[in-house]
Amino acid sequence: MSGGRTGPRWVTLAVFGAFMIPAVAVAFAASPGGTERADAVTTRAYARMADADLVSAGKVLFLQSCSSCHGPLGAGTAQGPPILGLGAANYSFQMSTGRMPLAVPGTQGVRRPPVLNPAEISAVIAYLLSLDPSGPAIPKVNPATGNLSAGSRLYLDNCAPCHSASGNGGSVGTQVAPGLHEATATQIAEAVRIGPGTMPVFDERTVSGEELNSLVRYVLYLRHPPSPGGLDLGNYGPIVEGFVGLIAGLGLVMLVSRYIGTRS
Repeated sequence: MSGGRTGPRWVTLAVFGAFMIPAVAVAFAASPGGTERADAVTTRAYARMADADLVSAGKVLFLQSCSSCHGPLGAGTAQGPPILGLGAANYSFQMSTGRMPLAVPGTQGVRRPPVLNPAEISAVIAYLLSLDPSGPAIPKVNPATGNLSAGSRLYLDNCAPCHSASGNGGSVGTQVAPGLHEATATQIAEAVRIGPGTMPVFDERTVSGEELNSLVRYVLYLRHPPSPGGLDLGNYGPIVEGFVGLIAGLGLVMLVSRYIGTRS
């Protein structure tokens, strides 16, 4: 008899609980704290979905534009080196400056209009980071807080030998050290952190975040420096400008001499 009564009672409780659990969940979400927690869960879920969509879009773009040289998983091929683990700063710099994808495989990447737009670049970066998240992140730089004098010292000590004192660029053996006047503040900072081509890598132990702000500020300053001596002749530096001045001066002397000779 007791077993017969207990069975229906547990069934009743189970049915009652099945209806009450959703009600409690609704009441929990309806409370102020519950609503905030539910919204946070929903936000995280949408963020994960957005990340997944971004990675998926990046994979398609990478397979279309990059995999022929770097392989479908970025592990490299005979046409190009492995790029996994190089970091977001490297991917961003190479694509935003148009160096990658290469116009001609096997040649040095040079600055040109980007093949991918910013949204597409972000998607490719998301895909590569989903395969390997290591490597330097895209640096956050604020040139306005930098010190121009400190930036000048850093640039002249570390950058001018290759990029010239004016930032117009130069050569390093068979490679070209590009001019810096078209680079954005972020691209300058990225180059410092990743060392593209033959350029050394300057990590935070070598160039701190504060020093990086100063260096970027000075590089941007080089685009429109003052010319207290008069005509700047393109800011190619004292040697080139002195040579131009010498040639112009000799030409002027020859013209004056010829004029005096004809007069006498």
